Amino acid sequence: MSEETAELLIRSAFETVDPGGEISFAFQGGEPTLAGLDFFQKFVALEDRHKRPGVRVSHTIQTNGMALDDDWVDFLRKHGFLVGLSVDGTKDLNDLYRMDHNGKGTWNRVIGAWKLLKKNKVEVNLLCVVTGQCARSPQKVYNTLKRLGVRYLQFIPCLDPLEKERGNEPYSLLPEAYGKFLCGLFDAWYLDWQKGEYVSVRLFDDYVHLLMGMPSGSCATSGSCGSYIVVEADGSLYPCDFYVLDEWRLGTLQNTSLADAADGALWCKFQSDGQKKPDACDGCKWYFICQGGCKRDWQSMNGRVENYYCPAFRRFFEYAAPRLAEIAQTVSRTLSGEIC
Repeated sequence: MSEETAELLIRSAFETVDPGGEISFAFQGGEPTLAGLDFFQKFVALEDRHKRPGVRVSHTIQTNGMALDDDWVDFLRKHGFLVGLSVDGTKDLNDLYRMDHNGKGTWNRVIGAWKLLKKNKVEVNLLCVVTGQCARSPQKVYNTLKRLGVRYLQFIPCLDPLEKERGNEPYSLLPEAYGKFLCGLFDAWYLDWQKGEYVSVRLFDDYVHLLMGMPSGSCATSGSCGSYIVVEADGSLYPCDFYVLDEWRLGTLQNTSLADAADGALWCKFQSDGQKKPDACDGCKWYFICQGGCKRDWQSMNGRVENYYCPAFRRFFEYAAPRLAEIAQTVSRTLSGEIC
C-alpha cells in the first residue's frame, strides 16, 4: 500500500467514526510485515496528523513472525499493537506447511519471535490453522501451545482454494475430522478450566458468551456478516476477507468513502445474504448457539444450502453442550456476586 492510499484510508476512517468512537486498524496479508517497518511508522504518523479529539485508535497485526526483530517489537510495544502470531500446533505440524523460501521449517524462528514479544511485554495471541493433519492430535496441539505460556488461542479451520471442490487437498480438513478435533480440544480446555488454569480459546469463549446472553466476539458465531471493511493495497474495498472477489468490490478509497461503502447497495446485499441461513438451521436445536456458522462454509448441494461443517458442529454440541452450560452458569454466578 502506498503512503497516499494509507492517508486516504486514515482520513476516511476519521471522517466516518462517530464522536468519541473507536477505529481499529487490523493489518493482515499475505504477510503484512513485508511492507516494512518504515511503512508502519509512517502510518501511525499519519494517524497523528488526522486524529480527532476523543477518538480512540487500536491496532492489530497478524504475522508469521519471520521479520520480527528488536526494532519491530519496540515499535509494536510503543504503539500498543495486539499481535496475532501464526503457530500451527507442534513443531512437526507447523513445519509441514510453514516453510521458508529455502524449504526449511519455521518453528524455531516463530518461537523465537514469540519469546521476543513476551520478553518485551507485547500483547500477543497465537493462531493455529487446523489442517487434516493437525486435527488428529487436538490435545497434543493444545498442550504444546499452552506450555509456551500462551493465554489466548484461536483455532482456524483450514480453507481449501475457493475455486476447487472441498476436501481434496493434502491439508484439507474434513467435517468428521473437525468434529473429532473440537471434541478433543474441548476436553483439554475444560480440564484446565476445572483446575482453575483457564486458557482463552476464542470459539469456546464465544459459545459461553452466547449461553450467558452476551454477544459473541466474532462474526462467525454472531449470526451476521459485515462487521468490518477490508482495504486492499490498491485501495479496493470489500465486505469480508473471505470475499475479496470482483463481484463484492465495494469501490475504492480513491472514489468511495468508508461511510458510503458501508451504506451502499452491495454492502447491504452482503449483509442480507448473511442472514439467509443454511436449510438445516430450520428447527435445529443448536441454532441458538451455532447461528449457522460462517458464510464462507455455506455451499449449495442438491438444491439446498448447507454448512460444510454442520456435521462437525452437531457432533461437538451434542458432546460439549452440558459442560459449556456449566461454565456459563458458573461465570454468570461469579459475575453476579461481583456486581452485588
